[in-house]
Amino acid sequence: MSGRTLAAPSSSGSATVDLPVARLNLVRLGFLVMGVGLAIVKWPLLLQVDAQPLFEGVVTCLLTAMSLLAFLGLRYPVRLLPILLFEATWKLIWLSLVALPAVLAGDMDAATGEVAVSCSVVVVIWAVIPWRYAWQIYAKAGGDRWH
Repeated sequence: MSGRTLAAPSSSGSATVDLPVARLNLVRLGFLVMGVGLAIVKWPLLLQVDAQPLFEGVVTCLLTAMSLLAFLGLRYPVRLLPILLFEATWKLIWLSLVALPAVLAGDMDAATGEVAVSCSVVVVIWAVIPWRYAWQIYAKAGGDRWH
C-alpha cells in the first residue's frame, strides 16, 4: 500500500476506489473527535469504575476501549474504519429508536436529552466516513472464505 492512496478491491479483484491523503485525513478527524470526546468524558470515570453501578461500569470500560481504538485509528484509518462504522450505526439506532420517539411523544426527559445531544456529534463521524469505499469493501466485494 502506498502512503498516498489506498484502493478497495472490487469483487473482480481490480482496484475501484481510491482514498487520497486528504480523504484519509478527514477519516482521521473522525477518529480524533471520537477519541478525544470519549477520553474527556469516560477516562476520568475509570478511576471510579468500581463505585459505578454494574452496567455503567461496563459502558465506561467499553467506551474507554473504543477511545483507545479511535486513537489507533489516527495511525490506521482504513484498517480501523469498522470502528467508525460501529460508532455511527449504534448512535443512529439509538437516536432513531429512543430519542426520536421520545421527542415525537413529548416525553424527552433531561437524561435522554443529554444523551441525544452527545450522540448528535455522530454527524461528524457520518460526514467523514468514506461511504463509497466502505460500500465497495464491505458490501460489494466478496467475503472471506468459509473453509
